[in-house]
This record gives sequence, structure tokens and C-alpha cells, in this order.
Amino acid sequence: MSPTKGRRGKGPGRVELRLLFVDDGSYHHETVTVPSDSVDEYERLIDFVREDEAVLKRLHVDVKRLVSVYVSESD
Repeated sequence: MSPTKGRRGKGPGRVELRLLFVDDGSYHHETVTVPSDSVDEYERLIDFVREDEAVLKRLHVDVKRLVSVYVSESD
């Protein structure tokens, strides 16, 4: 089952994701909207954010601090 099934971001072909980072023991999150065209090709959302070319063109992600990615529930 797709991790983004039934969830969309702002606009067609988009998904809103919440990224959780850790920095010196403190956690913080960022919410981003990214293209969802190839999300189903990845088993885990964190791999999608780290590896998908369309996402990497739009975001700079500090992968050393990234600990979790999930679909935003704010829709």
C-alpha cells in the first residue's frame, strides 16, 4: 500500500511531508510539499526524500540529521 494514498499536498501531483530532524539532542520538524510522481517507487518515505531527483532539486536536506519522514496530517 502506498504511504501517500489518499493524501495530497497543495496541487495535483504533490504530497505534504513532515520531516523530523535531530540536532544536538533537540528535535524539530519541517513541513514540505514535494512532487509525488515517484513516491510509490520507494518502500520508505525517508528513502524517497533522500534519493528522488525531483525532491533533491527542490530541497536541501541534511541527511545526517534527518531521522523520520511521514505524511503530514494537516490536510
